[in-house]
Amino acid sequence: MPHWRLLETWDWAPGANMALDEAQLEIAGLAPTLRFYTWRPDALSLGWFQRVEDVPAARGGLLVVRRLTGGGAIHHAAELTYSLAGPADAPPFDGPVARSYERIHAALAAALATFGVASELRGARRLTSDLAGTGMCFHASSALDLVLDGRKLVGSAQRRRRGRVLHHGSIKLRASACETAVAELPGVEARALAAACERGLSGALGIELERAEPSAAELAHVRAREHWYASAAHVLAGGRRRGDGR
Repeated sequence: MPHWRLLETWDWAPGANMALDEAQLEIAGLAPTLRFYTWRPDALSLGWFQRVEDVPAARGGLLVVRRLTGGGAIHHAAELTYSLAGPADAPPFDGPVARSYERIHAALAAALATFGVASELRGARRLTSDLAGTGMCFHASSALDLVLDGRKLVGSAQRRRRGRVLHHGSIKLRASACETAVAELPGVEARALAAACERGLSGALGIELERAEPSAAELAHVRAREHWYASAAHVLAGGRRRGDGR
């Protein structure tokens, strides 16, 4: 059975969260990793190619960072953020990209089921949470998204680099002013949901998890990169291909 690390980094600063995600792609030799995390303060993360002017919520006074993955903006409040990272040629990432989403989302649905949440793939349906003009991830959906009661519950994206894959996403607990109409899990808290997802993902993916702390190399990477992820230069430079600020 493959061995994976389990990291839990609660209430990290937004830029630090993004820098630790990046470290999963940049640092050679890291073991495959499942990570659960939350944000303090609440923040808005823009997709890699989004323009600030296309996201009304980005002008509402929230702290804004830019993710290293594409897709729409996410309001990181009342949610659980998760990530899986590992070699691109090993499960669940090997094969076509769409297939990796199917595997991960099926495993996540199984994990949510252990918490009594009956999520399923969207398929061809239109969702109540599909709203035009907001630029928000949870107001746009695809066939592989996980939904609950006709509303989007999980938004996720991938980045592939240096032979590794980062798949990260948000599981909504409650709606917010800039993420209306989304699925909700009333009374559920992030850490309790993470514990259920830990057990469910371990079984569904056939992996053995070992609790760990971020390595010295990862923490050094975070210190070096967290301010860039929240910098105006990075946040405002969306909408075109560019370098990584190195």
